[in-house]
Amino acid sequence: MKKCSKPLPRLCFTFVQQALTNPDFCLELARKLVVCRGQGQRKFLMRGTRGKAKAEKLEKAITKMKAVLKQVPKAKSLESLLGLEGNLAALYFSALPCLISSEVLKELHFGGRNRRPPKDRFNALLSFGYALLLKDVMNSILVVGLEAALGFYHQPRTQAAPLALDLLEIFRVPLVDMTVMASVNRGQWDVKADFEIRGTQVWLSEAGRRKFVELYENRKQESWKHPVTGYSLTYRRLFELEVRLLEKEWMGEGGLFGHLVLR
Repeated sequence: MKKCSKPLPRLCFTFVQQALTNPDFCLELARKLVVCRGQGQRKFLMRGTRGKAKAEKLEKAITKMKAVLKQVPKAKSLESLLGLEGNLAALYFSALPCLISSEVLKELHFGGRNRRPPKDRFNALLSFGYALLLKDVMNSILVVGLEAALGFYHQPRTQAAPLALDLLEIFRVPLVDMTVMASVNRGQWDVKADFEIRGTQVWLSEAGRRKFVELYENRKQESWKHPVTGYSLTYRRLFELEVRLLEKEWMGEGGLFGHLVLR
């Protein structure tokens, strides 16, 4: 492989540019992301198949998601892949309320994903969690030395860096969705003190933000054994590992990136 005369730290910028101008290469990486997130969502739902009434709805969503996931490797364009990703997300969020305990206060129940701004407490928790996650992913990209503006899948609708939006998908379920669901089912939220209602908008209060940050930081200290490398690392360290595996993918050492899926 030809080396660049002035490479970026740990990565040849010219080589990355060449890779990201190859539509087939970008599509293959994007497929890996969609499979990783979709499988994680599906397996999270599978953990909740208890109780006859809830199990039926969950199992239908799980079955349909399996069928959609089979189509992902056949996607011929980023546009078609975005459509499949949207189908997976719709199925997932329609079934996610089934994981909420019947003992949870109605104010914390979830009727579907909404954002910009969130319109209920559960969505406020998800949105705040994804914002924290995006910051951590971005920091890992900068530590490794990749160019955050060089994404391969999502087109940003905000000022967020494209590559950070791409890598965010890998960690949504284990770090945010699972943290939110567990805290809601454990009754850790005060529906008044931890939230602010502004018309139809719902946000976390200062107390709620502090509580979420503590829950999120505790989750990051938990370990997960990487299914390909075999390393058992905290989620905090897995951010950087996954970015470095993407770096290897760009440098022609494929096969390791995008395998962090719930067991």
